[in-house]
Amino acid sequence: MKMPAPLPADLSTPYVAVDLDVLDRNLRAMAASAAARGIALRPHAKTHKCLQIARRQIDLGAVGLTVATVSEAEVFAKAGFTDLFIAYPVWASPARTARLRALAEQVSLRVGVDSAEGAQALAAAVKGTGVEVLVEIDSGHHRSGVQPGSAGEVASAAALAGLQVSGVFTFPGHGYGPGRRDKAAADEADALDQAASALRAVGVDATVRSGGSTPTASVADPGSLTEMRPGVYVFGDAQQVELGSCDWPDVALTIAATVVSGSGSRVILDAGSKVLGADQPAWATGGGRLPDHPDAHIIALSEHHATAVFPQDAPVPGRGDIVRVAPSHVCSAVNLADELVVVSKGREIDRWAVAARGANT
Repeated sequence: MKMPAPLPADLSTPYVAVDLDVLDRNLRAMAASAAARGIALRPHAKTHKCLQIARRQIDLGAVGLTVATVSEAEVFAKAGFTDLFIAYPVWASPARTARLRALAEQVSLRVGVDSAEGAQALAAAVKGTGVEVLVEIDSGHHRSGVQPGSAGEVASAAALAGLQVSGVFTFPGHGYGPGRRDKAAADEADALDQAASALRAVGVDATVRSGGSTPTASVADPGSLTEMRPGVYVFGDAQQVELGSCDWPDVALTIAATVVSGSGSRVILDAGSKVLGADQPAWATGGGRLPDHPDAHIIALSEHHATAVFPQDAPVPGRGDIVRVAPSHVCSAVNLADELVVVSKGREIDRWAVAARGANT
């Protein structure tokens, strides 16, 4: 598989570039993989936050979108997307009540719950709107969600409060680490099966069993999941390459950066944490990687500069050269950008707004 073409050199750096050919290949591959296994694809739009990419996902068969916040849902609903899942236990505060009701009038809306109190607050806010809920369970990531065996209690409380309970969901986030993918996917399947049984025990049919992440998507169990919600697969990033979820030719989004200083095997780029993002897990080998120089590593990030180190005797780009940088975590990098420069075969062909940038409420 060939590496993407070099980036346009006539634009001011740093800028966020998306190779359209690689992006579309990634979108088609995930859509085909989900369809082949009979798992509905509901991709997480928090990665790209971009209307044009979301439309491509729907056109390829996605049943709807997953979003991270109410305000992300508002952005995509306003743009005409009609089936949205807010995949966290939304607390329906008085400030959110009117917003949730307005969303429910525009789209088919699902919302996560993981407590009786949360379900009761949500029911009071959205009464009579037809909002569906999924009970969130903890399959090993230990963030939000109840233990699988307790899912029935939350479902009962939600149904008693007048909500339509459609099933359960989880996030196998503990798959984000070297060698953890298979175990996380197995934990996910087991937890969803247990939670579905807990719902059946209280008379609720778990028609939706939603899970998935980019690292675990390829091994998601179609016997346990009816739906999966990967996000990062659209772009790839340095973390996904190091986890084995993709290879360098699959990385569609990179930051174009110029070498501005350095000596020997150490170079300084004009893209720092305010462009690349600062999210770097302890197991990662750097604050980003250079796909065209796969043995180089970004060892330090300042706000506006990155320090990249190359192996001894390796070719090193010189001052003024433009290099491609794959962020460590692409979701953070996209949320820092106003727009994506869309390129194909080394030429700029479009610019797409990051429409849901900063939609954090």
